[in-house]
Amino acid sequence: MRTKALLLTAALSAAGVATSMAQAVFSVNAVGYVNTVIAPGFNLVSNPLKATDNTIATLFKGVPADTAVYKYSGATGFTIASYDADVGAFGPAAAAALTVVPGEGVFVKNPTSAPFTITFVGEVSQSPTPTTPLTHAVPKGLSIQSSEVPQTGTADTLGLAAGADDTYYQFDVAGQKYNIYSFDADVGGWTPALPTLKVGEAFFYKAAADRTFSRTFSVNTP
Repeated sequence: MRTKALLLTAALSAAGVATSMAQAVFSVNAVGYVNTVIAPGFNLVSNPLKATDNTIATLFKGVPADTAVYKYSGATGFTIASYDADVGAFGPAAAAALTVVPGEGVFVKNPTSAPFTITFVGEVSQSPTPTTPLTHAVPKGLSIQSSEVPQTGTADTLGLAAGADDTYYQFDVAGQKYNIYSFDADVGGWTPALPTLKVGEAFFYKAAADRTFSRTFSVNTP
């Protein structure tokens, strides 16, 4: 029930969610940009590139007045940073200083009636060596997850190591509800099959035990 309550809170809070992502464009030195369109209402997005400053204050600067960024923590729920156009900054300061790095995700609330675009600029995450994967932890319980690599694909093909009794929640924009996917250990796969993630799209995940999101990736051999 606690899981359902947390997800329901997120779903109800995110009424009007609409997420539209553009594909990434990369240069040969593995630096690039991703244009993410933030539709009116709530959008569940990730930061697909490593910026020099990955704080909410910097990643989302220049957004319309009263835009809010919601970062989820399993221990404390959502921490909210809101953009005050009068001072040209997000607040409160502690929330604005939170980081959003590749592999994480946040809700972004567009309070206007028109979409706007956030441009993420930074370095493409790559494996440190050809045999050493990019890896981040997927903790037991609920978390917001995303791929560290800015590519489309299903979460499992992008490196999510699922296990028995894990649950994947994708927010359905049109239906304003979560589509729910369960990992069936007996068949070794997801029921139903996982959807394709867009570049910069995040999702809720409930892990029955600690998991990993691990991917070997190079721009030279994607």
